[in-house]
Amino acid sequence: MAKAKIQKKSTDTDMTPFVDVAFLILSFFIMATKFKPVEPVPIETPNSVASQTMPDNNAVMMSIDKDNKVYFSIMSKSDVQKGKDIIKEAAKRAGVTISDGDLTHYSDGMMMGMPFNKLKSFLALSPADQAKVKQDGIPVMDSATNELVNWIGAAKYVFAGETLKYLVKGDNSSKYPAFNALIEAMKRNDEQKYNLVTMPTEAPTGSELYLDRLKQK
Repeated sequence: MAKAKIQKKSTDTDMTPFVDVAFLILSFFIMATKFKPVEPVPIETPNSVASQTMPDNNAVMMSIDKDNKVYFSIMSKSDVQKGKDIIKEAAKRAGVTISDGDLTHYSDGMMMGMPFNKLKSFLALSPADQAKVKQDGIPVMDSATNELVNWIGAAKYVFAGETLKYLVKGDNSSKYPAFNALIEAMKRNDEQKYNLVTMPTEAPTGSELYLDRLKQK
């Protein structure tokens, strides 16, 4: 009796639909992912166990790099015009005129570390050229010409009636005189409270903060 022949079927699988799906997923993540921009001025902050995250809106940050240069950043993503208004007001207090036209290349969180007499020419550069410039730092060491006073005063003026957070970010290698000059600029604007920005580390095992974080997971 003849044996029945089992029809052989191809084991090849058409991968085209899978490739299409993979491509669509990859495209989605490329379009939806927001990468953190490289900081124009690298600042290595000390480590600490922090219970709060750094605000990214309605805040100003004063940074001190390893060379004791001071920079001013404005975080107002819900209203970028406020950032522009602070720059114009700060410059106005120093006798320099900055217009909206001069702020074409301004972006939220942009680090500004130029004296007012060089600020206008710096803002006129393209973002790519700005990144190549080694900024002088905001003059703060002479109390009579501490330009940070104008920056803080302008921020208070623009955010009048709203909660404005002050952040201080200092490099591990920065020296006390620059930090003291920064605090003096705040005092001259009747501001006493600020938050230090540090590199967050894990809370010690068994600590109250550690247990709180476990509950939140």
